[in-house]
Amino acid sequence: MNDATPLTRRTLVHIGGVTAAGAGALLLAACTSDGPSDAGGSGSGGSGSGGSGGGGTTTVALSSIPVGGAVSASIGSAPVVVSQPTAGKVVAFSAVCTHQGCTVAPQGKEFDCPCHGSRFDAATGDVLNGPARDPLPKLMATVSGDTVTVTS
Repeated sequence: MNDATPLTRRTLVHIGGVTAAGAGALLLAACTSDGPSDAGGSGSGGSGSGGSGGGGTTTVALSSIPVGGAVSASIGSAPVVVSQPTAGKVVAFSAVCTHQGCTVAPQGKEFDCPCHGSRFDAATGDVLNGPARDPLPKLMATVSGDTVTVTS
């Protein structure tokens, strides 16, 4: 009797450690639509604490977030994006694409998903272009001096 679970794209991405030659094949395999989700990447920047289950925080220097732009960060292992649509106004969102779980990246005034091309408004988290249908989940962002604290 075989009790092994099937190898999913999510598992492959989380395993990591592939060689450069195998990475291309892995990325192409992650773009097929035969499974429930694909995951990818991780945020960078900030100093995170807490897990992806909610309640964690991270801090980002306000000066590192361009006005009209955004930066990536993480709360524990959960990727987040923090944007400053206008001077002093800061908003934060989960960086997990609502289509199939890839990590979105800041691109000017939007967040772009590298896996299937979904685009999200950096000020609202709303979908600009599918295949994603749902907006990015909003997180709490507070500014104190030059420090932005993001809470999941």
